[in-house]
Amino acid sequence: MVLKCIVIDDEPLARECITNYINEVDFLELQGTCSNPLEITKIKNAHEVELLFLDIQMPRMNGIEFLKSMKSKPLVIITTAFPNYALEGFDLDVIDYLLKPITFTRFFKAVCKVKEQYILLQNNTNINSNKENKTANYVFIKCDSSYKKIYFDDILFIKAMQNYVAFHTSDGKKHLSLIPLKEVAKQLNSEMFMQVHKSFIIHIHKIEAIETEGISIKSHHIPLGRNYKEAIMKKIVNDKILKR
Repeated sequence: MVLKCIVIDDEPLARECITNYINEVDFLELQGTCSNPLEITKIKNAHEVELLFLDIQMPRMNGIEFLKSMKSKPLVIITTAFPNYALEGFDLDVIDYLLKPITFTRFFKAVCKVKEQYILLQNNTNINSNKENKTANYVFIKCDSSYKKIYFDDILFIKAMQNYVAFHTSDGKKHLSLIPLKEVAKQLNSEMFMQVHKSFIIHIHKIEAIETEGISIKSHHIPLGRNYKEAIMKKIVNDKILKR
């Protein structure tokens, strides 16, 4: 397995550093470099790239603006000298956030994380393409070095934690996996699960109470996002209310 990469950074020395690091890793292949996001169209087959190393502060368009403009994003590692963009970067599902100057050890740790994420996404894509999976009542998630089977009916809710998600189950356990929440949402049964906040997906049959700003599931209080409230009330509550 080889991940095709592009480096976008306005600093020549930074591009050279990342390029040298990429050349030392056998599962990475550099497709090209550019000094700002607008130059990416000059790179042949840029749309086929699996990994993007992206600087933040650049002329004409910064890295965050570029990420927000992308309809279909590859896996992304941010490389910058500015730590104050980390939270916004993780909100955009970047895999890692590297602060300059970047050591090879830190770089290698980040790309190994990308490799794990890519393999997991590929495995889940293959599973979803299998018709038998449409009726499956479980999913496998990668936890550390193993794949764990979790039955849908055991899941209370799923919480996004930067680039990880935590599966909270009925036995009181929490299972962490390196995968964006939006990818999890694509693979869940929509009749059983629903997103109620930008950071939460719940098992709708586990709901015990719905309040103005939150949902109760066992001892957990799940925030109810303003943009999700109407949909969840329509799907879960409206036709279940006892009327006089």
